[in-house]
Amino acid sequence: MSISVTDVKSLRERTGAGMMDCKKALVECEGELEKAIDWLRTKGLAKAAKRAGRSTAQGVIHSYIHTGGKIGVLLELNCESDFVARTDDFIELAKQLAIHIAASNPLFISKEDVDPKVLAHERDIARAQAIEDGKPEKIIDKIADGRVDKWTKEVCLLDQPFVKDPDKTVGDLLAEAFSKIGEAMSIRRFVRWQVGEQLPE
Repeated sequence: MSISVTDVKSLRERTGAGMMDCKKALVECEGELEKAIDWLRTKGLAKAAKRAGRSTAQGVIHSYIHTGGKIGVLLELNCESDFVARTDDFIELAKQLAIHIAASNPLFISKEDVDPKVLAHERDIARAQAIEDGKPEKIIDKIADGRVDKWTKEVCLLDQPFVKDPDKTVGDLLAEAFSKIGEAMSIRRFVRWQVGEQLPE
């Protein structure tokens, strides 16, 4: 099958693997990006995945106040070394992430951070909506799963389309930064305030 240069480049940015390895992975996985990432990880070729387990105990806490002072964000972005934490590229990445959080209001960092009870509640609502819409019984669970998956992509930071380039996710942005900077990075935590917002007790 034909593999486009864009797909190869996207896989390289996500994994840090070599161009030829990325092309081979896409051929092996019939052009499916997520499967190709797993293939590279299995072969030990995905540098970002390989280093993801490394300690990210250094980093910065970045603050951002949106124009007009109505929205504020505090973000902790971690990396492996103090040297990288002080670079302009790393600080700029923290700034871009904080701007994104201000604009997109994520509730969680990743799907793994969502409480199973919250997921179950969302699934119950999605099932009830499907029933209300008169969908056939045999596909209600599939519809509910699809709606929950869509919801998590809307509220989980790493899955959200990046506000300044919706063609890539925030997770893609981090993978690109890894390829450029060469260290594992992780978003440890964030908090977003908005004037007049009722905070949970």
